[in-house]
Amino acid sequence: MDAPMLPMPAPLCLVTNKDSVLSLDRTALAVLRSVTQPLVVVAIAGLYRTGKSFLMNQLAQKRTGEQRGKPHAFAGASCGISDSSLPTGFPLGPTVHAETKGIWMWCLPHPRRQGVTLVLLDTEGLGDPKKDDDDSDAWIFTLAVLLSSTLVYNSIGTIDQRALEQLQLVTELTEHIRVQEENDNPTSNFVRVFPCFVWTVRDFTLQLRTGEKVLSEDEYLEDMLRLQTGDGKKAKERNELRRCLRNFFPRRKLFTMERPAADADLQRLEELREDELQPGFRKQVDAFCRYIWEEAPVKVLPGGHQVTGSALAGLAEKYVAAITSGAVPCVESAVTALARAENSAAVEAAVAEYQRGMEQGLVLPTASRSALVAVHRDCEQRAIALFLSRAFADHERQYHAELVCKLEAAKDEFCRRNEEASEQRCHAVLQELWRDVELRLQNGDYVAPGGAQLFKEDLNRVLEEYKQRPDKGVRAEAVLEVFLREREGLAQMLKATEVQLELVERQREAAAAEAEAARKAAEARLEEQRRTMEEHKGQLEQQLKEQQRAWLEEQQRVLEHHKKEYEALVREGFKREAAAMQELITQLQKEKKNRERDTWISSALNVLSNVLAPFLPGVAGKLLNKLRRM
Repeated sequence: MDAPMLPMPAPLCLVTNKDSVLSLDRTALAVLRSVTQPLVVVAIAGLYRTGKSFLMNQLAQKRTGEQRGKPHAFAGASCGISDSSLPTGFPLGPTVHAETKGIWMWCLPHPRRQGVTLVLLDTEGLGDPKKDDDDSDAWIFTLAVLLSSTLVYNSIGTIDQRALEQLQLVTELTEHIRVQEENDNPTSNFVRVFPCFVWTVRDFTLQLRTGEKVLSEDEYLEDMLRLQTGDGKKAKERNELRRCLRNFFPRRKLFTMERPAADADLQRLEELREDELQPGFRKQVDAFCRYIWEEAPVKVLPGGHQVTGSALAGLAEKYVAAITSGAVPCVESAVTALARAENSAAVEAAVAEYQRGMEQGLVLPTASRSALVAVHRDCEQRAIALFLSRAFADHERQYHAELVCKLEAAKDEFCRRNEEASEQRCHAVLQELWRDVELRLQNGDYVAPGGAQLFKEDLNRVLEEYKQRPDKGVRAEAVLEVFLREREGLAQMLKATEVQLELVERQREAAAAEAEAARKAAEARLEEQRRTMEEHKGQLEQQLKEQQRAWLEEQQRVLEHHKKEYEALVREGFKREAAAMQELITQLQKEKKNRERDTWISSALNVLSNVLAPFLPGVAGKLLNKLRRM
């Protein structure tokens, strides 16, 4: 089926939860795969009937009540959707029964960033007493964590021990998610793949202060996550949740919101005009939306590769398949499987881009091989750039080698077509120019007295005019040589030694010219291979340096997070935990120092040279030796 074009007219169910069995909706997957832009993925989770869908509608800039068609106070910037065509949005529902089942998805143009799509995921409420299977809560929450770049947790009242206990699913994530297939260290690895964490507390009535000190929302959150002293079982359980929240989600943000309207109006919240909502609530929701629009990051895979619609669809398929099979979703396995599909698609897209550019840029036959190669270089450069922008986790350069192989084959095909077009053009020119000579041969003009001289003059005229004709292409001399060889019998027919000598001389000149052209073509092909290798190497090296920069920045963020956690543990008196954290920090600093060296880049370039050697044999050995000396 054809995927609908953005903007989506209404949310679609991405993950269905029927009888506690999760499955993916094919229509929603098709919509996702139609999105080629990077994605900012915001998922919301929390207890059922706490107003999650209302917040998601505000992020989607869905107008409420009678204000449709008027400027939206929360909007800030246009999302590209006309007021007259605005959909209803995520269903709210006025009763105690949960409206959202599974995970619903809404893909929209990002309101603040060009070339980025905002994906909103509204998840089934946690703790619904009508559900028979508690595991579905855990898996829905797990999927929200794995698929999003920002996770919003929505709760009611205040952040107290009860509210924290309702987030017990966080402590269970170590049982429901594996980052690596082997040697997994959740404390250090979860922080690399988990989303940003935003906690929204609804119907908040407390004053943000401790004693005489006024607290910010974030200070209040960190104060509530402070570890508690004591060796009892309850203290350990309480600290385990706090520790998980602090370790897994280094980037945390809190928004508190007062009750949106009077109790009697809450049942028709979806119908209320904006001026019927409490002013304080409107201001708080505005702050929340602006933060998400401006700060929520693009979703990236380990290594920094930005996630597009097809990649997110692939991840969803891998994770849901693992869950339904009874396995634990593994990020590394999902990314590896996704990389195979995405890298193959990247190769095909790059080759298609090359083919398209060559077809548009070439008029066959070209005047020379260098003219074709000039177009080839430009198309090859764009194809490599496209491939590298989409490919990831190609550590063995298997798909890079496949790209080179297909590009070389495509170039050879264009060269063959160019030669074929040249031969057809040259044959047509010679046939046209030889027509008068053919008529004189039939009339016997060359067997009469002075015929040898006449033939010589006509032959010279044909060759001179052939030389002057444009657009003959790269096979001009080769076609001429064959043409003259086919007419060797003319000398015997005409019984003229001078004719024979003239034909032999002209044939020799054509053969010499063709040999020189072949020599130059061989040299040109060697230079093309050298330049091709350098182009692949140069673009890969540039990408690797960018990956190194991104990895070092990520590692520095992880280090700073763990250093803050170490300081907090020391300050709170947890010496044993602080010592373990210091050991982890030392290990991460060592990894960072090793990655700062460029030896891994040289190693990757050596791998590339090795895998390309069969396809570029003329220069691979020479270039490989050069790379090994780097």
